[in-house]
Amino acid sequence: MGRSISESNLVGVPFTGKRVLDHHAEHLDSGIRRNDGIREVYPRIFLTRRIKRTKMTKNVSLITICCLLIISTTSANEDSRQYVKLPEMMQQHMMSNMRDHLATINIILKNLSSDKLDEAAEIAESRLGMTSLKLHNASHMAKFMPEGMQQAGTNMHRAASRFALKAQEGDLLPAYYALTEITSACVACHSGYRIR
Repeated sequence: MGRSISESNLVGVPFTGKRVLDHHAEHLDSGIRRNDGIREVYPRIFLTRRIKRTKMTKNVSLITICCLLIISTTSANEDSRQYVKLPEMMQQHMMSNMRDHLATINIILKNLSSDKLDEAAEIAESRLGMTSLKLHNASHMAKFMPEGMQQAGTNMHRAASRFALKAQEGDLLPAYYALTEITSACVACHSGYRIR
């Protein structure tokens, strides 16, 4: 029976840097039991998955912050994006759809960070994927959009369906990568077009 990691083993040890990784790896390599006694932790598997998830979450957060900074630094007076004139009711509908898309991406990120890939896949397909087009009245909206804007929207919906398939495979890193294809389509559209 191996040694247990207790909080006293980690007192004074910062949770960053090579020293901590070496400290944890040393205990994990010996096949220790967790304090709860429920399951045995095998060499490096738990630690490697936790490190990968932390790096991916930081990368996604960094990408999101950069996108928000880029969007917020452009003022309306110097906005070079193509203006797309929509009837007021349609403009409100499109803005509502965009807010729903953003909320959906937030839910997807929460599910990914909790290893709930099936839930992330389901919400992506139902609210962003190709099956969501009827929900968003996409065919009715498309006739008011320039071709490039239509293509960016279609790319986003297709990317969401591809993400759903990738997330159902159960691998976190490829799922995060597939999520960037969705957000890249959003960034492309918002960088090129405006409705106000």
